Amino acid sequence: MGRRKSKRKPPPKQKRILALSIVFPCPFCSHDHSCEVKIDRKANVGTIECRMCRETYSTSIHYLSEPVDVYNSWIDACEEQNRE
Repeated sequence: MGRRKSKRKPPPKQKRILALSIVFPCPFCSHDHSCEVKIDRKANVGTIECRMCRETYSTSIHYLSEPVDVYNSWIDACEEQNRE
């Protein structure tokens, strides 16, 4: 005699979680993947620097801040400077 087939479904496949990027394009020299973000959680400072044109930006961060937040605040500061 044969065994009955199980009606239990296989477990759902886990979705891969993609890590957020820490390298971004530079708004000044327009090189892709040239600006790298470094976050110092102890000093609560986020710093971004372009490897090509050596442009830098630093901002204060909090415990929820990510590298993309530092980049976005840099872009916002650049736009603010251009408006004036």
